[in-house]
Amino acid sequence: MSSEARIPTVAVVGRPNVGKSTLVNRIIGRREAIVEERPGVTRDRKELAADWAGHDFVVIDTGGWMPAGNETTALDDKVSEQSAKAIIDADVALMVVDTRAGLTADDAAVADLLRRRSGPTLVVANKCDDISHHAAIWEFMGLGLGEPYPVSALHGLGAADVLDTIVATFGELPEPSEDDEADEPDPAAVGIAIVGRPNVGKSTLFNRLIGEERAVVHDQAGTTRDAVDTLVETELGAIRFIDTAGMRRKAKIDEETEYYSMVRALRAIDTADVALLVIDSTIGVTHQDQRLAERIDGAGCPIVVVLNKWELLDATSKEDVVDQVETKLRFLGTPPIMRISALSGMGLHKLIPILGDTIDDYHRRVPTRDVNRVVRGAQSAHPAPGGARILYATQGANDPPTFTLFVNRALPRTYIRYIENQLRQELDLGTVPLKLRVRKKD
Repeated sequence: MSSEARIPTVAVVGRPNVGKSTLVNRIIGRREAIVEERPGVTRDRKELAADWAGHDFVVIDTGGWMPAGNETTALDDKVSEQSAKAIIDADVALMVVDTRAGLTADDAAVADLLRRRSGPTLVVANKCDDISHHAAIWEFMGLGLGEPYPVSALHGLGAADVLDTIVATFGELPEPSEDDEADEPDPAAVGIAIVGRPNVGKSTLFNRLIGEERAVVHDQAGTTRDAVDTLVETELGAIRFIDTAGMRRKAKIDEETEYYSMVRALRAIDTADVALLVIDSTIGVTHQDQRLAERIDGAGCPIVVVLNKWELLDATSKEDVVDQVETKLRFLGTPPIMRISALSGMGLHKLIPILGDTIDDYHRRVPTRDVNRVVRGAQSAHPAPGGARILYATQGANDPPTFTLFVNRALPRTYIRYIENQLRQELDLGTVPLKLRVRKKD
C-alpha cells in the first residue's frame, strides 16, 4: 500500500461542553455527532469519515476529558480514559477550548496530556462568533501548544483555515507499516448491530467482542448516546461490530439527545447485516423487547437473540426465559438463541459459528427451478382458496432472500405466510427474514 492510501486520524478533544461535537459536525458537513448545550452528552469515541481539499481522513469525536478527582464519577473517569486513548492514537489532535469561558485548570490538564504526544496538535479557540472575541484567544498561548485558531464551529467561521492546516500536516506523517495496512477498513465487512433496551449490557458485550475498552460501560441507563463501531478480523473475515444506544418507546423519549440516539440506532439496524438483540435474562422478554424485534424484523435484518446475564438465573428461571422467547417473539420463527455472560465472556465462543450460518443464509441465492419446485409442491398439498394460483416464482434479490410470486389473482395473507414457511423449510433458509412480493400477471 502506498503512503497516499493511508487514512490519517484526527482526534477532537478537550474538556466538556466546549463545542467538540459541533466542530466535528462542521468538519464532516452533516449532523452526525449528537450536540446539546450541556456537558456529558458525548461519552464514547466515535469515528467518522471526512474529506477536505482532496484528502480523506477520519475524525474522532470524544467525550469531555476531566482530571480524576473527588468531583468526578466513575462514568466521568471512563469517558476521560476514552479521550486519553484517542489523544495517544490519533495522527493529529485538535484541542478545542471555549473562548468565552477563558482558560481553565481543566484546559491546562488536557494540554499537559497533549504536550506528551509525538504528533501535531492544533488549539481551536471555539465560540469566536465575531471579531470582538478574537482578542480573547491569546491567553490560550499559555497552553504551550502554539497559536490558537479562532473558530465558530456553530457558524463555520475559521473552520476552513483549521482544515487547511490539518491536511497540510498529513504529508509529514510516517509511512504506514505492515500492521497499519492490515488495519485498513474493509468496505465489504459484515455489519453486526448490537441493539436492545437501555442498560441490558450492550456496551459490555461490544467491548468483550472487540477485545478492548472501546465503548463506555457503566451501570447507568443510557450511557451510550451514539452508534459506535469497530472492525474486527475473524475467521469469517472482517466484521464491523456496532454498539448502539438503548432504545425506548417514543412516548418515553423526553429529550432531544435521546431522540437522536434512537435515530442513530435505527439507522444502524437498517444498514446492518445481522442484529444481536440483547435481552436482560434477569428481567425476561419485555413489551419493548417485542417492539424492537418487530422493528428489526421489518427492516429485513436477521436476528440473533442474546440472553445476557444468564449466569445469574437458576434452572427454573432459565426455562421461563426461553419459553418467553418462544411465545413473545414467535413472529421471528426460530431465531438462534445465545445464552451468555457479557461480563465474563461465557457462551461467546458460539457467536462466530452462529453468525457464519446466519450470514450464509442472508446472502443465499436459490436457482429458479428449485424455487418453483417448492411452490408447485406447496400448491399441490394445499391449493390457494378462490381459484388463486401462483403461476411462476423466482428469487429477485438477496440480503435478505427476496422472492417474487407471479399470480393470477390476489393471495390471502395467510397463504403467503404458508408459502414463505415452505420456502424456508424446503430450501433450508434457516431463520433469516424472507421477503415475498406478489405480482399479478397480465
